[in-house]
Amino acid sequence: MRLTKYAHSCLRVEHDGGVLVVDPGVFSDPAALEGADAVLVTHEHADHLDVAAVCHQLDRGPLPIHGPASLAGILGDAAEALHPVVAGQSFTAAGIAVRAYGGRHAVIHPDIPVVDNLGFLINDVVYHPGDALVVPDETPVDTLFAPIHAPWSKFSEVVDFIRAVAPRRAYALHDALLNANGLGVLNRQYAALSGTEYQRLEPGSRVDV
Repeated sequence: MRLTKYAHSCLRVEHDGGVLVVDPGVFSDPAALEGADAVLVTHEHADHLDVAAVCHQLDRGPLPIHGPASLAGILGDAAEALHPVVAGQSFTAAGIAVRAYGGRHAVIHPDIPVVDNLGFLINDVVYHPGDALVVPDETPVDTLFAPIHAPWSKFSEVVDFIRAVAPRRAYALHDALLNANGLGVLNRQYAALSGTEYQRLEPGSRVDV
């Protein structure tokens, strides 16, 4: 598979002629959706789902959207493209095998409602957890995209999450709220403590897995 890392939490996956885009949010380049055959959305927050960008693509042609049923509430008329997914479900999107994990977003604050969230294991190789630290215990993960910074996260918990998943390599995810100073500090710390090969990819970077 070829992966293109877009800003924040957005990934573009190309495999066997299929193009699958994960979490095309408002911090990411809408170009990530060009030519997409299907979309995975972990949850409803705008940094993971740019409704306007997705609707623009839907105006051009069919685009299946796979994610929690709660997405229907913000997709509006585009909800007819939604294929609801629940934790534990295996399905195919853009011809690529996917399995869903988790079910709930990490707690940001007790006064903020907790929304549905799914992590996605793609082709039994790449794991995108969305905004939760759920470990897919029964399946080894080759490549993990780890959310390195968020209002709901704590550095030590993310380090322990990476160690628990124990991937061959980990790439940074969910980093659009960091400036250069914060990125420098966190990248050094994750590289030193995560227990695996860790790297942050600049938006637009491509890797083969």
